[in-house]
Amino acid sequence: MSKFDGGKTIDYDKMISRLEVVRKKLNRPLTLSEKVLYSHLDKPESQEIVRGKSYLNLRPDRVAMQDATAQMAMLQFISSGIEQVAVPSTIHCDHLIEAQTGGKDDLARAKDINKEVYDFLATASAKYGVGFWKPGSGIIHQIVLENYAFPGLLLIGTDSHTPNGGGLGGLCIGVGGADAVDVMAGLPWELKCPKVIGVKLTGEMSGWTSAKDVILKVAGLLTVKGGTGAIMEYHGPGTESISCTGMGTICNMGAEIGATTSIFPFNERMRRYLNATNRKEIGDAAAHYREQLLTPDQGCQYDQLIEIDLNKLEPLINGPYTPDLMTRVSDLGETAKKNGWPLEIKVGLIGSCTNSSYEDMERSASIAQQALDHGIKAKSSFTITPGSEQVRATITRDGQAQTLSAIGGMVLANACGPCIGQWNRKDVKKGEKNTIVTSYNRNFTGRNDANPGTHCFVTSPEIVTALVLGGRLDFNPLKDSLTGSKGEKFQLQAPNGKEVPPKGYDPGEDTYQEPPKQPEKRRAVSVHVDAASNRLQLLSPFARWDKKDLVDLPVLIKIKGKCTTDHISAAGPWLKYRGHLDNISNNMFIGAINAENGEANKLKNRLTGEYQPVPDVARQYKAKGIGWVAVGDDNYGEGSSREHAALEPRHLGGRAIIVKSFARIHETNLKKQGMLPLTFNNPADYDKIQPDDTISLTGLAGLAPGKPVKAVIKHKDGKKEEISLNHSFNDQQIEWFKAGSALNRMADVFAAEAKH
Repeated sequence: MSKFDGGKTIDYDKMISRLEVVRKKLNRPLTLSEKVLYSHLDKPESQEIVRGKSYLNLRPDRVAMQDATAQMAMLQFISSGIEQVAVPSTIHCDHLIEAQTGGKDDLARAKDINKEVYDFLATASAKYGVGFWKPGSGIIHQIVLENYAFPGLLLIGTDSHTPNGGGLGGLCIGVGGADAVDVMAGLPWELKCPKVIGVKLTGEMSGWTSAKDVILKVAGLLTVKGGTGAIMEYHGPGTESISCTGMGTICNMGAEIGATTSIFPFNERMRRYLNATNRKEIGDAAAHYREQLLTPDQGCQYDQLIEIDLNKLEPLINGPYTPDLMTRVSDLGETAKKNGWPLEIKVGLIGSCTNSSYEDMERSASIAQQALDHGIKAKSSFTITPGSEQVRATITRDGQAQTLSAIGGMVLANACGPCIGQWNRKDVKKGEKNTIVTSYNRNFTGRNDANPGTHCFVTSPEIVTALVLGGRLDFNPLKDSLTGSKGEKFQLQAPNGKEVPPKGYDPGEDTYQEPPKQPEKRRAVSVHVDAASNRLQLLSPFARWDKKDLVDLPVLIKIKGKCTTDHISAAGPWLKYRGHLDNISNNMFIGAINAENGEANKLKNRLTGEYQPVPDVARQYKAKGIGWVAVGDDNYGEGSSREHAALEPRHLGGRAIIVKSFARIHETNLKKQGMLPLTFNNPADYDKIQPDDTISLTGLAGLAPGKPVKAVIKHKDGKKEEISLNHSFNDQQIEWFKAGSALNRMADVFAAEAKH
């Protein structure tokens, strides 16, 4: 499977054997997504398969975790009592490095500040058989693409941008930590059978158009929730004009439309990348099984079909404040003026897990070189984030890093950095309106710098590089001229770059820690969590359901508008508490807008009548033994996979979240922690609930798949209204609720097996 996995191999024959069972049952042509997914079924002969309805029990090939989510995942795994992970698993240190002054200094500072957490993850990895990528290795998704992804892979990762691996023909799916624990414990992984949205690509990309424009176009067409419950399957002759890492970019940002994951069919571009990353044998094997397993069947049917002609696709830029607000770069200036967006670009940022490949950096450097040839530098601040140590070392050897630095760029650490809010930004005051342009994936309010006044736009790295040379949103790099140091006018020529380095990749510094192979050596490893630590905290099981209805629960908060996982559990400075549930719970809902007053983190305490921060009120309710509900709008919980957005409400006394609709990962995370994620049968019932109401959820003893839950709303004047709430629980998930959490249920199952 990889050079790090010892004797473990890719068993394409076993996958095809499972798939043959499914073919006989379904008796129809299969999409590529179906082939890969169904070939990983735990028991294909007895599995019900209905797209969009049935639940699949699957056997993923491996698990990948980033350091912010791995803390809670490993704490949960430790509490399971299991000695070793059952499938190949890795931890990647990329989330805890704050961008300040440059890569070398920022990395050294992070190693010092986060020593306790890194030591915990390193020792836990060694003890339980997990591969550990040290800080400075690079971003999880780039490391996976370079080392672990392969055509036909089924991988789950504790990060929403895990689908990046679809660029190598695998199904890589973002999950919460509790899902990762199930797989590492050797249990089947459950997924609602996804629908499949086909995206047929025709024509060829050329000029300024890049792979990023494909997903920006798809996001503009489908919106942030248009892919929910579905796999995005790209196909058609246009796929041949996109590099492997470019396909990764497209799959990565499928998270922004709510897609379960995204995938491309195996082709020669993937094979070229496998060869370049010293995995020729995998490419040869994939070529052998291409028709049977790694491309869609002729005549397969999609639940929805989108067609994009790459010949006609123009460079795009999406934002601000949402990744689906699409504008053509050629229209950007006029649109910005019309909407009152700040025209001056304060900072341009390239890199991130979405766009930090060798090809991305070379195309950007080709733009920068044109500026240097005319003696000019960037008018905006400019940062560069290499995706991995391998990319950093290679672009340093080949000169792209120097070229980008020469126009004023600062090379940051091989880490997530500003993309996830790890940015100590000092050039603007909080609340000050300003514009930044990035090659990142997400641009929610305050996402990058915790400043609600920052207008963030996402586009390709080469467009970002061109825009920082112009310094304004109304500079059109496709047509407008720049002025050289001698007063001469010149136009930027379209970028160019090779998809893989001609001289091969330079691996750079070795940053991988292999776990001990011998069980006795693993058992000898000590994993220590200090009881006085403010960074790490051992977990206590959540209380089991007491078999009673939930009566007269106050509405902690009625949320107005968009509520992402960033609103529920902010990142940035809070990342340092990801291993300490009680401390990180002090950020619960602090970004959500209270419908009662239109403000964030200010709501009325129904016990005292005072207005207080949300976590403070929740803690007071919990101290009095009062459970509560939160009420939300559409696509609640979109964005990151962070399970803290489910753990925190559960820890602070929450019992149910009632919304118009959920994002997939977050809904599952809530179920895993023993919460009741419920949706309005009639979305208009959202308006019936007032912030000072109480809600009773009745008939819970009869909770069953497909059976609505009755809710009684009691208003302040004593009047009552009854509404119906839907849920998506299946029988197994209902057992999670009854046990208090999926982890509690897993412990029950293991205890019962031990008795027999």
